[in-house]
Amino acid sequence: MAVIIFVLVLWYGGLFFQSFFLHRYAAHQVFTMSKTMERITFILTWIFQGSSYLSAYGYGVMHRMHHAYTDTDKDPHSPSHDANLFAMMWRTKNIYQDINKERIAIDQRFTKNVPQWKAFDKFASSRISRVLWISMYILFFALFTTATWQWALLPITFLMAPIHGVIINWFGHIYGYVNYQMKNTSKNLFRFDFLMMGEGYHNNHHRHANRANFGVKWYEIDVTYVIIRLLDAFGFIQLKRIAIKDK
Repeated sequence: MAVIIFVLVLWYGGLFFQSFFLHRYAAHQVFTMSKTMERITFILTWIFQGSSYLSAYGYGVMHRMHHAYTDTDKDPHSPSHDANLFAMMWRTKNIYQDINKERIAIDQRFTKNVPQWKAFDKFASSRISRVLWISMYILFFALFTTATWQWALLPITFLMAPIHGVIINWFGHIYGYVNYQMKNTSKNLFRFDFLMMGEGYHNNHHRHANRANFGVKWYEIDVTYVIIRLLDAFGFIQLKRIAIKDK
């Protein structure tokens, strides 16, 4: 039981900070926060993403490129231009690293105001950091595993962020339903997004990219947005309120 709880904490904790910090803050800036709060959130993202930590800068820039070039050959991740999900994620990894290591020229519109903490990212993305997290995960499993099948969950802890990315960037462009007909393949994966905390409302998000709440229909409950509203109410962040415009 301890192992299952541990994996769930890593799944939803890592997912929350990817959605809240990397996606809605770094890429889309649907709310603001103080520099101190931003640094605290960098650290919390590292703690919950662990061995699969993603840089806010690399993620933010790449995600803006995804919106600008959705389903074209310039899209960093698109089922329309990659043979399979492994090919897509490998190309995504290479583009992400090229952005972080400044090996490619990036249009200023993709980098403007994207948060960056180079010193921390260098450590959090290092091999030492990733191996340390992996070692701790293995130790936890060794101490608390009660059934052989539970070891099958261990690789998920190593690759949590890429798995989240595959679900949205591959399956979220192939399976599901649409509320908005657009010139891209984005889909809403679930009517109630229990698995991805609101990220699964991908079609809605592509239609209203700078809106904090990814849910549109009454049943599309965006759990991450609910938490964002609470953080805003307590003064930890300042939410930007943007009305839906369907015209």
